[in-house]
Amino acid sequence: MVRIILIGYMGAGKTTVGKALAAELGVPFYDLDWYITTRYRRTIPEIFAQQGEEGFRELERKMLHEAAEFEDIVLSCGGGTPCFFDNMEYMNSLADTIYLKAEPEILAQHLKMGKGKRPLIEGKTPEELEAYIQESLQAREPFYSQAKYTLDISLLDTFSKIDECVKIIKDMLKV
Repeated sequence: MVRIILIGYMGAGKTTVGKALAAELGVPFYDLDWYITTRYRRTIPEIFAQQGEEGFRELERKMLHEAAEFEDIVLSCGGGTPCFFDNMEYMNSLADTIYLKAEPEILAQHLKMGKGKRPLIEGKTPEELEAYIQESLQAREPFYSQAKYTLDISLLDTFSKIDECVKIIKDMLKV
């Protein structure tokens, strides 16, 4: 049985790498935010607006407990998921957890390339974004570093770089 959970800051490439890894392993890929959006028929920004961050985190925890129980899965979590409740401990008890670690400059570049709306960074200038990422990473690092494995990633701007990440993960996990 394969159960892999990818964690890391928003823009680290969890969804991009997760989809490629799942395809390579022949297992389903789930993105926790997508799972929440599908189950509740509301976008993450709508949930944030209606329930606030605290309400969203409660919902996220509930959906994590549901999705993480699936067998033969690659699951990517939202950037904040590991930092609330006992989520990190729970994920480690069920799965191979991998922290996709990147420098703030790389994360900022990935976020600029991304198409989705991200409620926590909306309206920030490039300078404000990088400062926000730096500050958030410092607060989240104690949680992220609890993952069973860490993969330092560079700019994921080509398919070959994504494929290289998948190869490294497969080697790390011996799958």
